[in-house]
Amino acid sequence: MERFNILLVDDVPENIYSLKMMIEDSFDVNLFSALSAQEGIEILMKEDIDLILTDVQMPEIDGFEFVDYLKNIERTKDIPVIFITGIYDKDEYKTKGYNLGAVEYITKPIHDVLLNSKLKVYIDIFEKRKSDSEQIAAKDRVLIHQSKMATMGEMIGVIAHQLKQPLNILSLYCNDVKSSYEFGEINDKFIDDFSKNTKKQISFLSETIDDFRDFFNPNKQKRVFEIKKAIDTSIKLLGNQFEVNKITLNIDVSDEKVFGIETELEQVILNIINNAIDAFKDRNIENREIDITVLSKNSYTILIIEDNAGGVKIDTLEKLFDPYYTTKATGTGTGLYMVKLVIKNSFQGDLKVNNSNKGLRYIIALPQKEL
Repeated sequence: MERFNILLVDDVPENIYSLKMMIEDSFDVNLFSALSAQEGIEILMKEDIDLILTDVQMPEIDGFEFVDYLKNIERTKDIPVIFITGIYDKDEYKTKGYNLGAVEYITKPIHDVLLNSKLKVYIDIFEKRKSDSEQIAAKDRVLIHQSKMATMGEMIGVIAHQLKQPLNILSLYCNDVKSSYEFGEINDKFIDDFSKNTKKQISFLSETIDDFRDFFNPNKQKRVFEIKKAIDTSIKLLGNQFEVNKITLNIDVSDEKVFGIETELEQVILNIINNAIDAFKDRNIENREIDITVLSKNSYTILIIEDNAGGVKIDTLEKLFDPYYTTKATGTGTGLYMVKLVIKNSFQGDLKVNNSNKGLRYIIALPQKEL
């Protein structure tokens, strides 16, 4: 089980030893120690520290300067700090400590009961936060699974359509063999044509099965990939949905790169496009268009997907990514929530949605390399 991590910073080894004895006597925690602010910073860059206990009077960099530095670093700015001092005990120093962001200011000699009561508060908060995080993560895993199952259900219909066409063609070829045999028309040319055409259809069947099997493979690793490939695969997986629903697809993409799991981005694109297709059908939109634009900004690739289905109401816009919220009669409300989780948690990216002058527009920022 994950334990609470405390960093002790004091230039006097005996003081650190005394603190360790008091803390270890009452709590089951991980203790890290540093004899200077520099050593403390090195530990903070390597370890996930939950609480810092630091002396004020130290050579080179004192405790105040140490904490002021930490509050300006993203990794360490939110770590609670307790000052412990035997010299800087005047109110003006306490005020300075609290102004720097300290949560407590304890003066020596240290009363073990007082110290333990202070530590217990933060350890209890840590345990509560950890429990809440685990519950939220478990719920998110269930929602993602539900969304993937819903996507799989939609894809099965597409698979059936994709496989039906080549199977019908193969059936016709088999009938043609029988008829040609009866009329004595089977010759070398007929055999060559039959072999070439049937192999072409079998290859198409095999590629279709491989595409869908790869799409649902759960063991993919994060890597750098071209976003164009993810877009192309998503469109291919949708089969003839654009043609059947009379949708014009406008794509502007070149060789922009993204770091993450390619199939997860494909699921994101599929969810957004399927929502647009449903909106077109529900509202009987004519001249249907979906625009997919990709551009590069700083170290991020920006993916913009926009439809011309008219958008949604403002109050609906704010709820689109909430779990189980749906505007569809048969919707599950997990698709767009899964989109948010994948973009923000898996890719460490950002996601925004707004109404354009045509319809709904998704703006997705994805890192181009590992963060």
